[in-house]
Amino acid sequence: MNTKTDTTQKIKKLTAIAVFAALAYAVHFVHIPVLFLNLDFKDVVMTIAGMYFGPSAAAVLSILVPLLEYPTSSTGPYGLIMNILSSGAFVIVASVIYKFKKTLSGAIVALCSACLSMVAVMILANLFVTPYYMSHAGITQRDIVVMIPTLLLPFNAVKAILNAALTLCLYKPVSKVLKKSGFARKDAELSEPDDQKGGLMRSVLVWIIGGAIAVAALCVIFFVLGGKIAFN
Repeated sequence: MNTKTDTTQKIKKLTAIAVFAALAYAVHFVHIPVLFLNLDFKDVVMTIAGMYFGPSAAAVLSILVPLLEYPTSSTGPYGLIMNILSSGAFVIVASVIYKFKKTLSGAIVALCSACLSMVAVMILANLFVTPYYMSHAGITQRDIVVMIPTLLLPFNAVKAILNAALTLCLYKPVSKVLKKSGFARKDAELSEPDDQKGGLMRSVLVWIIGGAIAVAALCVIFFVLGGKIAFN
């Protein structure tokens, strides 16, 4: 690849990452609050970008998007820290693992690992960061421990599973659009070879299973944890 082509490709990549950052920022305005917790879908956008463009893009987006949110956030530095930890634990882990195995099974392993990583990181973050933020309400670390099995663990698990399911459903269609738009990455799309009919059937199966998991996760958020959609 000559220098001019390489430079053009880098500019295209930076442009695409900027577009993903803007989209992730826009998506966060539609969210589902559950008590002092918040579920939005920006991690889906960032994970797709990270899986397509690599871990470096994932790391940049995991910091950039929370920084864009910060001026309009009501949670201050606490919210910024928790946003970076939550997104980073999910997006970076998924993109790093997927980088080494760009297949459907690799994507599933990457997203499952991202779920476990995010849940573990957020439980620890809630234990050590939340008491400082909620000190004005008299919330202590002991209170947070009590919340783990009834609120924190189920909320973070459902949030992670929902993000993973939506990412699995949307990654392949979005990667095809990126390729057709000129943001070519020959190794970015799911690479399991198959005939056209078999590939279509597998894609439909992924959408059905991923969609069913996403619907189930949303039902838990709304009907078990009492979440409500908010637009702000």
